[in-house]
Amino acid sequence: MTTTTLNQHPVRLVPRPVATAATAERWSVDDVAALFDLPFADLMHRAQTVHREHHDPTEVELATLLSVKTGGCPEDCGYCPQSVHFDTGLTAGKLMGVDAVREAAQRAKQAGATRFCMGAAWRAPKDRDVDAVAELVRTVKAEGLEACATLGMLAEGHAEALRDAGLDYYNHNLDSAPDFYGEVITTRDYQDRLDTLERVRGAGVKVCCGGIVGMGESRRQRAGLVAQLANLAPDYPESVPINHLVKVQGTPLADQPDLDPLEFVRTIAVARITMPRARVRLSAGRQQMSEAVQALCFLAGANSIFYGEKLLTTGNPDVAADMNMLAKLGLRPRRA
Repeated sequence: MTTTTLNQHPVRLVPRPVATAATAERWSVDDVAALFDLPFADLMHRAQTVHREHHDPTEVELATLLSVKTGGCPEDCGYCPQSVHFDTGLTAGKLMGVDAVREAAQRAKQAGATRFCMGAAWRAPKDRDVDAVAELVRTVKAEGLEACATLGMLAEGHAEALRDAGLDYYNHNLDSAPDFYGEVITTRDYQDRLDTLERVRGAGVKVCCGGIVGMGESRRQRAGLVAQLANLAPDYPESVPINHLVKVQGTPLADQPDLDPLEFVRTIAVARITMPRARVRLSAGRQQMSEAVQALCFLAGANSIFYGEKLLTTGNPDVAADMNMLAKLGLRPRRA
């Protein structure tokens, strides 16, 4: 890292990585950590500059996430109330039917959402599960919405079946940096996640992939997560949800100390700089954020939010409050 002088004040410079033949810029963990360490004003200025180079800074994508199959997951992800390993009071349910999903999609569209995401608490869906979700995808597409699904690990042929049904995005988060992953999850390897993402890319489905911050990781481990996302081959995800840990009683992370809100904003800014074309989404944990913190996140380059009554099994700010906040900030929903 070098310094220069502007009006007699030293300014820290973080080099831009050289683009590779794979079109994605390559970021080392050291370079990403250097971004995190920038003075806040410098980081925000750089993030806003990158954001304006690639996006309309007044536009925000509205996405709705529906849990189509809740609870009963055999994984032991330490943040998740849907795991069978933890007593969180959540009742496991069966996969929702076509009519219920159609009604939810219609409500989401009427409320201004353009993307409809469906989550199912499986470690890995069986062939019959993928066939059933494919029918739900066709239902959502018939309502004129982008369709996204998060179903766990995919086997060979599953991504293609979902693609053929019209799936636009598949969500499969990395959750954390590789060196922190084992502190949170023991029932699935990091490579398992990378393998599913490779299958999704190979099928020509767009990737939605991000992580969770505030789980007890260090700043450098947050940098490691962003570096993993930015260096995914052949390109970084089209959609990058940045989740703030939602602490649920009964899970191992229920008593985790709060992350400083400005550290979350820094994570948004670093994600924007390292993945300039992606939609960076404020996801889980937004309900706990003040409007001022959310405003800083938009300034840092966030341009997508999960919107509506529920975010899987945790609350989400209601529609009227969100629309009022966006209006106050001079932001407008992205149109289909």
